[in-house]
Amino acid sequence: MKRILLLLCFLLLAACAPQKALEGFDSDFDGGKTWAELQVQLPAYPKVENLLPFDAGPASDNFHYIDAPSIVVGKDNIVRYTLVIKSPQGATNISYEGMQCATGGAGENVRAEVLIFKLRGPAKRLYAVARDDRTWVRARVSKWEELEDVSQHYAQRALSRYFFCPADITVGSREEAIHAFKMGGHSRVIQ
Repeated sequence: MKRILLLLCFLLLAACAPQKALEGFDSDFDGGKTWAELQVQLPAYPKVENLLPFDAGPASDNFHYIDAPSIVVGKDNIVRYTLVIKSPQGATNISYEGMQCATGGAGENVRAEVLIFKLRGPAKRLYAVARDDRTWVRARVSKWEELEDVSQHYAQRALSRYFFCPADITVGSREEAIHAFKMGGHSRVIQ
């Protein structure tokens, strides 16, 4: 019986070991660092008069907005913002997110003990989702996701390319970002 229990313990350890090697993207950004995302202060619920519209591309017929007062460019070079998406039928989704622009450096991504070097592109992180009663509920799972890997992130890709991370450079301030929204895109974007 003891041998069976010991064998089960070894099998459990063996099954968990590859998970450490598969951490990949999160460890590139989060490994060994204490990030402010864990303590992010949630913004006020967005007001209609503060919404800045933007074109998220042809992937959707929804209307997309950023709440101007919620834009924060942190010392950690993460842009935090409230994203509002409205369907043509009137349904609304509101989320508070963070975006980290491309680092321009090579990151190590370990997959099945094979070392792959790649440039890290922009990534987003969900912090909270708004409820109908105008309050926030923190996301159960909040981790960095590369924008190019998930097709549903079309709005965030547009935000990255044209407003928050033009030419893979983080905007310097809320005012710079708001100006980019008012102009229909940042001046660093090749038109």
